[in-house]
Amino acid sequence: MIEGEPPATPYSGPLRVPFKDADTDDSESPKALLAESGAAGRALECDGDIYSGGRGDRWSEGDGGSSPEGGLKAYFDIEQPDVPQEGYRVERTARDRVLYSLDVRGRTKVAVIVAKDQPHRPGWGPEASASCDPAELPRSFTDRQEYEIWTDENGDRVPVSLLSSSEGAAHCDWQKAHFLGMGRGSAHKLYARDPDGVLPPVMLTSRYDGDATLPPGAKDTGYRLDDWRLWLAADGSKAYVRTPRGVEAWPRVKRGMGCD
Repeated sequence: MIEGEPPATPYSGPLRVPFKDADTDDSESPKALLAESGAAGRALECDGDIYSGGRGDRWSEGDGGSSPEGGLKAYFDIEQPDVPQEGYRVERTARDRVLYSLDVRGRTKVAVIVAKDQPHRPGWGPEASASCDPAELPRSFTDRQEYEIWTDENGDRVPVSLLSSSEGAAHCDWQKAHFLGMGRGSAHKLYARDPDGVLPPVMLTSRYDGDATLPPGAKDTGYRLDDWRLWLAADGSKAYVRTPRGVEAWPRVKRGMGCD
């Protein structure tokens, strides 16, 4: 779990920053996540915005570790975060706090602060954590996840907060469908590929078309996933995916509709 040496220039800010509930209606906004993640969010070195973060869950006697590394293990056991579990190193230490970081090309992409003997939290445990967009995490990790990471016209990985796709949920028997999401929070839009008709028609704004024609005004986004190329209708009502076999029209999913 712990690998590597501290960086030549570690995070120099405070390891204890008061948590704040952001004054925003969008709890997933970068502003809200930064306010809610304390010092962990400030220790990140993201290429884009912070992706996730927050204060740690309370731990009880028996959950906390006997050492800082035990506190890091408790973080994974208690919170089960969607980040790598290996490759961390100690970046900063204080009397009762330790900052662990996961770096990619020398920049911190996941930060976890463990604290000792906090009120009603005996031993070492997770006080705060934060992470950059999954597109900034190691490929060895993201290639094993359910989400798919697209690239732009330059071949750079596109942030998952901007665009991602995945096959449908198995527990709803939607594996033959495919979903593509764009944006986050209130700006999120979801499109669906449904060649086998496994999705309830009521959840789609129109029908999937596997033999479509790009309409006038459709915009090439420049985004690619293997041999798929993504276009968008001018009004955002459909996503058009050009494949080696032709063009598919993926309809918008109605807001609030999904797999329970």
